[in-house]
Amino acid sequence: MTGDAQAREDRRWMRRALALARRGWGRTAPNPLVGAVLVRGGRLVAAGWHAEWGGPHAEAMALAVAGGAARGATCYVTLEPCAHTGRTPPCADALVAAGVVRVVYAVPDPNPLAAGGAARLRAAGLAVTTAVESAAAAALNAPFLHVVGGAPRPYVTLKLARSLDGALAPASGSRWLTGPLARRWVHRARAQADAVAVGIGTVLADDPALTVRDVPAPRVAPLRVVFDRRLRLPLDSRLVRTTDEAPVLVFAAPDAPDRRAAALRDAGVTVERVPDLAAALVALRQRGVGHLLCEGGGHVAGALLADGLVDHLAILQSPLALGAGAVPAFSGEVARLAQAPACFRVAAHRRLGPDLLTQYVPAAS
Repeated sequence: MTGDAQAREDRRWMRRALALARRGWGRTAPNPLVGAVLVRGGRLVAAGWHAEWGGPHAEAMALAVAGGAARGATCYVTLEPCAHTGRTPPCADALVAAGVVRVVYAVPDPNPLAAGGAARLRAAGLAVTTAVESAAAAALNAPFLHVVGGAPRPYVTLKLARSLDGALAPASGSRWLTGPLARRWVHRARAQADAVAVGIGTVLADDPALTVRDVPAPRVAPLRVVFDRRLRLPLDSRLVRTTDEAPVLVFAAPDAPDRRAAALRDAGVTVERVPDLAAALVALRQRGVGHLLCEGGGHVAGALLADGLVDHLAILQSPLALGAGAVPAFSGEVARLAQAPACFRVAAHRRLGPDLLTQYVPAAS
């Protein structure tokens, strides 16, 4: 096979492995999404994926399915095979023992505890190829790579649903802007996040539950977060009434009323005082949150963008126009946004029924 033909073949099988990795959606955190295929003679021998945190890794699943047929095969895997013993044995050693002759992986494992698999494979005589479909693999596991790289705050996805004329809600009050497919996309995004956040304005206008619905349940329900400087969260809100379903954390200003903090704590809500939004994100990371999905509203969205705290921006645009008096997407933050430290580029673009989803990442990434 020529070099170009081999490269095309490698990309084809890696795309198959990436599709398999997505089957672990919502189930693997804090581990990454990983898929693997074993191929021999141009034919699929076995497939695997990391299905659940604490369970077999993708390579181990594929090797178990293949049995003796793995000997002489190539393994395509979306992340460098691990070289350490954690909840499962090292995948690099398992590939060597199974008689695999070549390993192709998309991105290196940045975790210092797990890295080194490629070197171990080469030392055992296996051929190793890397950086195949690396951009797609890095995008799939962007929150994991962000956190393992040592970032002091979570990876932040900002989701906004906007009208055709750039508003979040009509002047008359809250209403659905997007259709069922777009709303299902949001719930799927929640399932893969460690925490889902909104500002107090959104809570007062919409009384959201911020739970995962209409999609497969995640392994752990995401933490529900409210940015609420003056502790205005109503005690009869859906968030407070459902603390037994998923935890609720409220970030308040240092001088927020003690009486309100005590009432919320008595109702099962965790209250933490922070000086600003950046400090709240650091506090979330210290609580183990690696991926935060923020769903607005306009003030919080504008502040995150203005302070350069957004790693992934998802805009769901409805074909509706809301007209004069509608709530703007970035209320109170227009002037600050003009000095925002980062601009964005389009990373993905697709239709969800009548709505349009455009995903952006910082231009420098």
